Amino acid sequence: MKPPPFAYARATSVEHALGLLAEGGEDAKPIAGGQSLVPALAYRLVRPTHLVDIGRLDDELGQVRAADDGLRLGALVRHRTLADGEREPRWHGLRAAARHIGHDAIRVRGTIGGSLVHADPAAELPVAIVALGGDLVVQTVEGSRVVGAEEFFVAPFTTAVAPGELLVEIRLPAPPPQARTAFSEFAPRAGDFAIVCVFAGLAPGWARIAVGGVGGTPVRVPRAEALAAAGAFDDAADAAARDIEVYGDRFADDNYRRALVRAVTRRALAEVQPA
Repeated sequence: MKPPPFAYARATSVEHALGLLAEGGEDAKPIAGGQSLVPALAYRLVRPTHLVDIGRLDDELGQVRAADDGLRLGALVRHRTLADGEREPRWHGLRAAARHIGHDAIRVRGTIGGSLVHADPAAELPVAIVALGGDLVVQTVEGSRVVGAEEFFVAPFTTAVAPGELLVEIRLPAPPPQARTAFSEFAPRAGDFAIVCVFAGLAPGWARIAVGGVGGTPVRVPRAEALAAAGAFDDAADAAARDIEVYGDRFADDNYRRALVRAVTRRALAEVQPA
């Protein structure tokens, strides 16, 4: 199929992009890597009247900035950049999540902002951002606001970003210096969307477990985190499987998906538990 007709404009700055989005109204959409939006356009799943191309704003939105308190990721940071990024064990899970996204051609073009705003329930990066307690900065011509990751993802393919707003930055607080993080998933084939994916992190007095692919949005599992912090890793995996709501589909019924949550959580925890 061919996409519906739309007006197109290439932004020369973030300020210019925000102005174009405001002019376009509720049916204006930004586009950068196009790895999610272009297929949706082709199948007419979305029908924007205006596309605002922000793909050349790397100077403003394509930077990774590291600080003692964490990472600041511009919305145009490519998946490939994340996959090749911070080598500290505490950021390994973020790198691993990016490496699981599609294939290399997708990782070269796709952006972290595009993935997060698309909000596919089976996507990898939303799980990592929720697990790490990230904040997302969205901006309009009138100013900016910060949305916590768990409030950002509202439903499948739905986020807290309103018409006229643009996701510009992702702020990730640093895990403890001695933390280890990991990401694991089960997918039919390499490069496919995950049926279940899990981010795990562990340090003394600190634990993170978030699960994706099982419902409309990624979720943290507090009881599993508490058990993992206490060193009860098998019990933590059991709790993750019991405590979350799961759905069944043509890839996995709810019982099979729950069993996968247990197995994938235990596999992720095996990577972060002390030797």
